[in-house]
Amino acid sequence: MHQTMIAQWKRQAIEGMASLFSGKSVTEPSVSPADVEKLHAKIGQLLVERDFLRDASARLGVIRGGR
Repeated sequence: MHQTMIAQWKRQAIEGMASLFSGKSVTEPSVSPADVEKLHAKIGQLLVERDFLRDASARLGVIRGGR
């Protein structure tokens, strides 16, 4: 865990606590389909890179087995 992530979560929790006790509901920010598509593409890219590096490491003998 990085220190900035914890600080961000803490800030979000403190900001959200007031709405918990006020009875007002907080709506989640909407995510555009374009953002979802970009994230899916990035996930696919990272999976391909991970598999390539794992297989290359196995060929070089750094780790055992490819998959």
